[in-house]
Amino acid sequence: MTEKVDDPVVRAASEVIGGPRGRYAAARELPWVLTAALLSALTAVTAGLAILLRAPCLRTGFTGDTQFWSACYADLPTAYRDSKVKAGLAAYLQGGDGAPLTGQPPLTGLVLTAVASLGPDDGSLKTRAAWYFALWSVLLTLLLLAIVWLVASSAARPFSAAHVALSPVVVLAGFISADLLGVALASAGMWAWSRRNPTLAGVLLGLAIGARSYPVLILVAIALLCVRSGRLREMGRVVGYALLTFGALLSALWLLNREAAASSYQSWASAGAGYGSPWLLPQLAGHPLPPGAVTALAVVGWLVALVAGAVLALSSARRPTIAEVSLVMVGLVLVTGKSFTVQSSLWLLPLVAWCALQWRDHLLWAGAEALNFVAVWLTIAATTVPDRGLPAPWYAFFSMLRVVAVLWLVAVVWLRARDRWSRSKGEPDDLAGPMSGAEDRLIVRFS
Repeated sequence: MTEKVDDPVVRAASEVIGGPRGRYAAARELPWVLTAALLSALTAVTAGLAILLRAPCLRTGFTGDTQFWSACYADLPTAYRDSKVKAGLAAYLQGGDGAPLTGQPPLTGLVLTAVASLGPDDGSLKTRAAWYFALWSVLLTLLLLAIVWLVASSAARPFSAAHVALSPVVVLAGFISADLLGVALASAGMWAWSRRNPTLAGVLLGLAIGARSYPVLILVAIALLCVRSGRLREMGRVVGYALLTFGALLSALWLLNREAAASSYQSWASAGAGYGSPWLLPQLAGHPLPPGAVTALAVVGWLVALVAGAVLALSSARRPTIAEVSLVMVGLVLVTGKSFTVQSSLWLLPLVAWCALQWRDHLLWAGAEALNFVAVWLTIAATTVPDRGLPAPWYAFFSMLRVVAVLWLVAVVWLRARDRWSRSKGEPDDLAGPMSGAEDRLIVRFS
C-alpha cells in the first residue's frame, strides 16, 4: 500500500533526504525497531537542545537576573534552592513542623523530593542545585522518550510521534518543571486504553491526575465516548480504577503529611491571576481582579470546556476520537485558567500528535509559544530593571497571541473532527485518538 505524504511541511522538509518515499519503498513499512530508533534519535537531539538552552543558568547556578535575560530559567533548581525540597523524601513523608511543602500535586511532590534524595549531601547549595537539575534532566529525557514511544506505538502513523520528538515547545519548556511526569502518565493511560485494557488505563490515569490535574479531562473524554457507544461497563472500570488510584495516593500522603497533600489545591484556590492568563490583563492595566473573581472565571472555564467536549463527543455525526475531544477540553481549560505557565503547553503535545495535525498548524502554535516564552522572562526581568525589560502592553500582546494560537488548534481539531466524520462511511471501530491526516484512512488503533 502506497503511503502518501499529505503534510506540505513534511513533504518540503523531506527534500533534504531526497524527497518523499516512492511507491515501491512506501509499499513496505519500516520495521518498528528502525522507526523507534529514528524517533529516539530525534528526541535525543531535542532534549539536548533543551538542556543546552539552560547552559547560561548552569554556569550561574540559576541565580540572579541572568536566568531571565538569558531565558534559561527553570523551576526545578529554583525549587531546590528556595524551598525544603532538598530535605528529601524521608522528611517529606514524615510530615509535621518543618516538613517540605512543594506546592505540587501529590505524586509530583513525592517524585520531586525523591529525586532530591539522590543528590549529594555536601558541597555548596549552588552545586547541589546543579546536581538536582542534572538528575531531573536525565529523568525528563527518559520521560520524553517514553511519551514518543507511547504515541508511536498507538498512532495510525508511528511518525506522528515526531510532533513530540521534534517540537520546539519541548526545547523551550520541556526542562523547566516536572510537568512531563504527568504528561507521560496521561499518555500511558491513553496507550493502555488503546490496548483495550481499561483497568490499567484507569490506574495510569489515576496516577496522572496525582501528578497534574488536566488528565481528569482525558478521563471525561473517555467516559463521554463510552456513553455514546454504549460501553458503560468499560467506562465504569476505567473511571472507577482512576478514582480509586488517585484516592489511595492522596489518602496515603494525607495520613503522612496533610499539609503536603492539600498544598497544591489550597494554593490554587487562593491564588490570583498569573502569567499567561487573560485574567492578568486587568492587573497589567492597574485594575487587578480579586482572587475570588479569578477563581470563579477559572471554574467557568472548566465548565465551558466540559460542555464543549460533551457537544463534540455526543452530537457529531460520527464519533470523534478521545484525543480530539481531550485536546478541545484541555485547550479551553488552559486559556481560561488562573495562570497559563510556559510549561503547561506540554500538556497538548501528545494530543496534537495523536490528532495528526498538520505541521503548519503546529509550527504556528510553536511560534506563538516562542514569542511568549521570551516575553514572559523579559517581563519578569523588568521588575528589577524596568528600562531594559519588556513593557506590560507588549507582554499582554504576546501572551494573548499565544491564547489565540491555542484556540486555533482547538478550532482546527473541532472542525476536522466534525467534517471528517460527517463525510466518512461509518463509525470508527475505536474510541480514542491517534488519527492519520488522510481522510481515506479512518481506522485507528485506539479502542
